[in-house]
Amino acid sequence: MSESFKTAFANDGYAVAWGLFAEPEVDSLREHFMTLRRRKSYADDVVGVQPDSRDPLRRYPRMAQMHRWDDVTLRWLLDHRLADILTLLLGAEPYAVQSMLYFKPAGARGQALHQDNFYLRAEPGTCVAAWMALDPADDDNGCMMMVPGSHRWPILCTENADTRISFTDVTVPLAGHEAVPVHMAPGDVLFFNGSMVHGSRPNTSADRFRRSLIGHYIEGETRQVAEYYHPALRMDGTPLRLEVSEGGGACGEWVEHDGERLVAMTGTHTVTRRHE
Repeated sequence: MSESFKTAFANDGYAVAWGLFAEPEVDSLREHFMTLRRRKSYADDVVGVQPDSRDPLRRYPRMAQMHRWDDVTLRWLLDHRLADILTLLLGAEPYAVQSMLYFKPAGARGQALHQDNFYLRAEPGTCVAAWMALDPADDDNGCMMMVPGSHRWPILCTENADTRISFTDVTVPLAGHEAVPVHMAPGDVLFFNGSMVHGSRPNTSADRFRRSLIGHYIEGETRQVAEYYHPALRMDGTPLRLEVSEGGGACGEWVEHDGERLVAMTGTHTVTRRHE
């Protein structure tokens, strides 16, 4: 991976590794997870499958922590291509703490703008995501939206989200900043910092999925992470013993100071999880 990739990640808080996984690999992964989803519900599912629901996200709910029981997911999460790029970006070996699969069928709501480390509570340092497209991701089917440079912000205090368009119920204010779309092809992997403000809009396409496979990692210097993400794994699969992060803590709120919009550490944040 080039130095320009590392520079883009440092400057913007995210960068895309185009075509990191080949088309046959992606096809196999897509079919694997569709087969798993059709079979039944699993431990760590947010909600079980409800095939007759009017809500697309209940017919195809996201899956989480599959690597704990699915070898295909575990191999992907620890893949050397991901490990090499993460090590380049972080300067040290990452630790793997979460796997997720979003199906996002046609008609599904998006996810309000948020910061991943609001949930993971990795300290010191932060978490990093590797978000791989399993389908073409564009404006119509709800591609990722990123706020360039927001990785330099602290964890922001949250406010209520519009649950008519978001399946999560909290979001963060942008105070004049804008989120930009990231269009991706199957096999592209988007890497982004845990403080990066990101989200996605609803899938307004007629009949297309926007499936994605995600790994969350923490920096090698991290000593604690929220309980849900234990055990952390070295990239060779060896489990680690880390401390458990406590809930709450300072969060940033936008304030006016000498005519500028600045973030002040004035609040506290708590994690809420909306079950869909």
